[in-house]
Amino acid sequence: MAEYGVGVVGTGWVAGEHMRAWHANPHTKLVGVASRTVEGAQRKVAEVGIPCRVYDSYEQLLADPEIDIVSVCSPPDQHVEQAVAAAEAGKHICLEKAIALDLDSLRRLRDTIRRTKVKTVVSFVLRWNPMFETIKAVLADNAIGHVFYAESDYYHGIGPWYKQFSWNIKKSVGVSSLLSAGIHAVDALRWFVGSEATEVHAYSVRGNGKPFDVYEYDPTEVLIVKFANGAIGKVASSIENKMPYVFNLFMLGSEGSIRNNEIWSKGKFPGQRDWVRVPTILPDSGDVTHHPFQAEIDHFVDCIINKVESHTNVEDAVKTHELAMAADLSAAQGGMAVRLPLL
Repeated sequence: MAEYGVGVVGTGWVAGEHMRAWHANPHTKLVGVASRTVEGAQRKVAEVGIPCRVYDSYEQLLADPEIDIVSVCSPPDQHVEQAVAAAEAGKHICLEKAIALDLDSLRRLRDTIRRTKVKTVVSFVLRWNPMFETIKAVLADNAIGHVFYAESDYYHGIGPWYKQFSWNIKKSVGVSSLLSAGIHAVDALRWFVGSEATEVHAYSVRGNGKPFDVYEYDPTEVLIVKFANGAIGKVASSIENKMPYVFNLFMLGSEGSIRNNEIWSKGKFPGQRDWVRVPTILPDSGDVTHHPFQAEIDHFVDCIINKVESHTNVEDAVKTHELAMAADLSAAQGGMAVRLPLL
């Protein structure tokens, strides 16, 4: 059995999830944690309860010869520098999103990964959500035919009750409703349509209601996308809403439709009179229920062992981020069309 040493940078909630997942995988060992301060890293190790090293700096973590893989779980404005440094040090990378906050940084990250050839996985963790996996299987079975229209909605009120609120509200870190959180919905649209965007129109707005009035950018954004295969799609992202978390998916196909965990396909279900409901786990919580980090980590370890690329590596995730950045550019220009690719 191969064994890979893992270092984690960051001490937020998601870092703890990564630490537990790496510890549980039979091929990996959690070697250590780094953060802005030694005290912060020590607190995280004590909280998670998995004994490991605490480094004085991220540079010290990268210099440790026992570390083969790095999980980058710091705030988004640190992701590019830390991921580039890890790649240059020859470490495989599990990278939280947003992976970059502007096109130049996105290009730099992509080009570094191409050159160093380290393996990567970007934490679009919903790709391992059971409802997502069910939909992917239904589409592969051609149950609804060619998808010509798709919607993906992300509604998650990110207020002061979340630790990330302190940096999420900043334009320099959160950037936009899409890059700070709704990027999951953008990725879902690409994942299910199965094609790349060629044009996007977007608009953004702010509700100005407390406590969301401190956001330095519009917390609500909607975009309409045209894809190379002829399909069109819509993404709505709001992080200022006053309601429970909602992640909706809707697809119209030439032979049927999908509405979250419900399927309409008379070709597969002759005599169908109502939606066929699959009793599976939905992506219905921003922080509490099903977060398949273990499935993501196990998948990535398999990719490293078998020397194959992940379906959500940096190369693929660049396309999702490029679309989100194009949408932000369109919204800043009052909904003007932005053609893709930008890189």
